[in-house]
Amino acid sequence: QVQLVESGGGLVQAGGSLRLYCAASGVTFSNFVMGWFRTAPGEERDFVATIKRSGEATYYASSVKGRFTISRDNAKNTLYPQMNSLKPEDTAVYYCAAEANQDVIAVGASRYDYWGQGTQVTVSS
Repeated sequence: QVQLVESGGGLVQAGGSLRLYCAASGVTFSNFVMGWFRTAPGEERDFVATIKRSGEATYYASSVKGRFTISRDNAKNTLYPQMNSLKPEDTAVYYCAAEANQDVIAVGASRYDYWGQGTQVTVSS
């Protein structure tokens, strides 16, 4: 059974950094494109970033480009979303997701097959 478990969220001041973790089990991690999404209060789920299977290509939403990075360690079955220069508008529940069908940059949430439970990130001003 596929499981994705996020951790690393919390409360941080504006301008600060957080590193999230997404640990996968029950899968061959390197077979999945991984995505990172967020849901702010009262908002739809938004794309944040994605990384291809081997990690050689990434793509970011314009709102986070230059501040957030996404990386992966396939040997450890772990995704590492890194958030720097955080802003209050980054406050959201953050989710990782796995896509099994094609090794492509995947932006749409509907492309993803498996989702974690989410981790709360709160940025205070």
